[in-house]
Amino acid sequence: MAAPAPFSRFEWMIAWRYLRARRSEGGVSVMTWISLIGITLAVFALIATLAVRSGFRSEFVGTILGANAHATVYAHGEVTAAGTLDRRITDFAALADAVGEVPGVLQAAPLIKGQVMASRGDRNAGVQVYGIHAADLAEIPGVAQSEESYGELGRFDEGIAIGSGVARSLGLSIGDKVKLISPNGVKTAFGTSPRVNAYEVVYVFTAGRYDIDNTRAYLPFAEAQSYFNREGAADEIEVMVADPEAVDQYILPLLQAAGQSYGVWSWRDSSGGFLRALEVEDNVMFVILSILVLIATMNIVSGLIMLVKNKGRDIGILRTIGLSEGSVMRVFFICGSITGVIGTLLGVILGCLFAIYIDPIFSFVNYAMGGGVWDPSIRGIYALPAELQMGDVLSAVGLSLGLSFVVTIFPARRAARMNPVEALRYE
Repeated sequence: MAAPAPFSRFEWMIAWRYLRARRSEGGVSVMTWISLIGITLAVFALIATLAVRSGFRSEFVGTILGANAHATVYAHGEVTAAGTLDRRITDFAALADAVGEVPGVLQAAPLIKGQVMASRGDRNAGVQVYGIHAADLAEIPGVAQSEESYGELGRFDEGIAIGSGVARSLGLSIGDKVKLISPNGVKTAFGTSPRVNAYEVVYVFTAGRYDIDNTRAYLPFAEAQSYFNREGAADEIEVMVADPEAVDQYILPLLQAAGQSYGVWSWRDSSGGFLRALEVEDNVMFVILSILVLIATMNIVSGLIMLVKNKGRDIGILRTIGLSEGSVMRVFFICGSITGVIGTLLGVILGCLFAIYIDPIFSFVNYAMGGGVWDPSIRGIYALPAELQMGDVLSAVGLSLGLSFVVTIFPARRAARMNPVEALRYE
């Protein structure tokens, strides 16, 4: 009689009967449930962590690219007669045009930067003021396209645009006046007197990043030139590119377009250290959670060893009637693999549901804990992000199934190599 094909129907039937342990074999049933729950929780934790990790990176990069320049062209500067370094760009219009001609550059806008004190009544706050043209401001996604922003961006030339955090700390709304106080004001024979100007708030934006919303304000370019004593000059050229993630490939063309007197600073230069730290943390977390999955799959070994011990007589009978070692091995391999597959499937479902409904879950947790669980001033963003990626899910599934199949082999081989005579003798 020809040998049955591997993983034939009767092997699956035997494995299924073994998994349905009787009450007298409660130890096997308990170990099977422990293995199932352990794998489910381990895969759930792995997918949830990977999703939150991806969400954090996407949120971090998105808020940076949404409200900041992808690259900045700045002047190396010249030493003045007074011994100070002058980095003002006097030919900013021509430089912006030259940089804007680089393939892949979407926008090149002259910019003025300065730090001042914003005041309203008895409230004060330090803000970073950006001087920019209205048309260029309208092209910044985090400012002009924010759903939580309010006011009229079309009236930008008539006043000032401020972050929602600045507006909240100073108690400002649309139409209110805010004073900007700069220590570098008018130079007189008696020294430099502070400059104090009042501007109407015409637009309040929410960029999505706590530190930006709480420190940033925008002034019309000409007004910023006058306020910061930059008549006829700009501080830098703000550059937006088509592919911000590949900003490094634009550095050389930008340098060639700007000339030897200028340098280029990209968003990766300012935030690259944090991104590299995230990558290291991601790798460490994946290794730690992989160990957790391994520990969970080891419960399969314990359950199968107990099952083999309880089914010793059955193994002896099966071998006596002609069942091969391979068939016995496959029976117990199926027993362990089913546990791993079901646990992995349940873990994937729970992990995906957690990533999809993370906002209501953490809202409930925050409510149950009395608030303050999620502090944006510490984390820099307003909510816990999560982003499901197919690669992360497949990595978790592959890791769990791979470990489940590998650890199942050893107790299955032990069952297959059991001497049927010895198994029946001691029963």
